[in-house]
Amino acid sequence: MTDDDPLLLDRQVCFPLYAASNLLNRLYGPVLGALGLTYPQYLVLLVLWEKDAQTVGALGARLHLDSGTLTPLLKRMERAGLVTRDRDPADERRVIIRLTPDGRAMRSRALHVPETMAGGYDPKGVEELRERVRDLVNVLARHDAKRGT
Repeated sequence: MTDDDPLLLDRQVCFPLYAASNLLNRLYGPVLGALGLTYPQYLVLLVLWEKDAQTVGALGARLHLDSGTLTPLLKRMERAGLVTRDRDPADERRVIIRLTPDGRAMRSRALHVPETMAGGYDPKGVEELRERVRDLVNVLARHDAKRGT
């Protein structure tokens, strides 16, 4: 193998993203576990704290998750008392997800999470990295949308 071999692990963009994602999930685990949350539940709450009362489809679009993944997650969050799931009276096919009082109260309990996770990192560097990764997500999402048509 040579350094320009396209199948070298170190030449892949996907691998450092995969490794970073796994490591982030491991680091978030104990912090969120103390709140009784999983990382995907935390992401759903972040979206609902920005704007409550969203459809499953809107949540899925924002989080890049399909309804088959999101629905069981939302059912667990409903059983935990964090959200309600109600059919949209205007369109019975749509399900509206709303925060409960406990779901809203969780926000104040979770305020420490971003700082805990970013502790020790250069804020400007983290911001630049977030923007570059967000750009990559947008490119990949457009590619995925083309593939799905």
